[in-house]
Amino acid sequence: MKDKTIDYILRATWQAVSRMYNEEAAKYGASMSVGFALLSIDKENGISSTALGPQMGMEPTSLTRTLKSMEEKGLIVRKKNPIDGRGVIIHLTKLGREKRELSKDRVLTFNEAIKEHISQEKMDAFIEVAEKINELIADRQIFTNNEQ
Repeated sequence: MKDKTIDYILRATWQAVSRMYNEEAAKYGASMSVGFALLSIDKENGISSTALGPQMGMEPTSLTRTLKSMEEKGLIVRKKNPIDGRGVIIHLTKLGREKRELSKDRVLTFNEAIKEHISQEKMDAFIEVAEKINELIADRQIFTNNEQ
């Protein structure tokens, strides 16, 4: 494709990153979504299950499956919310904290490898462009009602 569209570039890049993280996580019997969940759970205070889904951008069904897998592997425990007994707080176990550090190391390794090959100026421009794309989407400025 000679003239690649922005969404094509984003999608292809994210699929490559996702595949890379899943291959790395598989070495440890995990997945990218498990690693991301480990990084999203506060290592001291845990996180409510209702806050975790939106933070990770996961659908409830996928999140439930991921959390069940993490619980079975001994990475997390679920405890009643002391403030609201109807809710659940997800806490990392000792093993979960260890795997969280491993996930954090993999993310930092990826970031450092990219920074070795991309100038700070280009990184700043990349971040600026990504933020602008997110802003345009959040403000619903892409598909407006005047296009009919």
